[in-house]
Amino acid sequence: MTDMNKLASANARRFAAATVTRNVASVARALVAAKARYQTVEKKTGVPWFIVAVIHMRESSQSWKRSLAQGDPIDEVSTHVPKGRGPFKTWEDAAIDALVECAPFLARKKDWSLGPALANLEAYNGLGYASRGVPSPYLWAGTSEYKAGKYVADGKYDPNHVDQQPGCATLIKAMMAIDPTITFTGATIAPAPAVKPAAKSAAPKVIAGGVVTTVGVGVQQGWGATQWVIASVVIAAVVLGAVGLAKGWFKRS
Repeated sequence: MTDMNKLASANARRFAAATVTRNVASVARALVAAKARYQTVEKKTGVPWFIVAVIHMRESSQSWKRSLAQGDPIDEVSTHVPKGRGPFKTWEDAAIDALVECAPFLARKKDWSLGPALANLEAYNGLGYASRGVPSPYLWAGTSEYKAGKYVADGKYDPNHVDQQPGCATLIKAMMAIDPTITFTGATIAPAPAVKPAAKSAAPKVIAGGVVTTVGVGVQQGWGATQWVIASVVIAAVVLGAVGLAKGWFKRS
């Protein structure tokens, strides 16, 4: 049985070391151009859109008339593994079925960070290469990590056969150069909570000569020494005015 954690670690190292050795820019552009359609599948399955895109290229050369599961026509019952799927009305319906209902059930996977995502992609094609301890061309064809070796038929491995299709990791690297939003982190950064302004204390009211005057509170406002001096002068003037008015009232009485 393949140790998926070890495979994830090995593929993460390969991705970091790999350089693209084939010109796949036009293919990468075509995949990025169809981002909206792949995102429709992502919303229904949780599988990142760019993962869906590279599987689509490997399984059916991005044909919208063939299934993501094995490349069979979507309007017919499939005859290749997984067999007996379909027919489907749309490519999206077939893709959702492939990810939700067919092994290795990628829609059930929750970790789409770099290593696990590449391990999931390899498992989609099969773990025969991992059991041999060699890089899978399904991922690495067209990079410095792959030289030769391919299963040319079920159970038949040819160590000298070179896979001519670009691998999934190859395509993802090329797509990243076009669309910088592609990432393996899978992390959602929650927005910082809004900071509510501190409640202001009710300002004291000074009654002077029957007139209500509101004086701001310096502590809550963060006043400095100069502002306090000005406030003190204002308060003193108000108080003196009140005293003067009071004296005048008593004299008239």
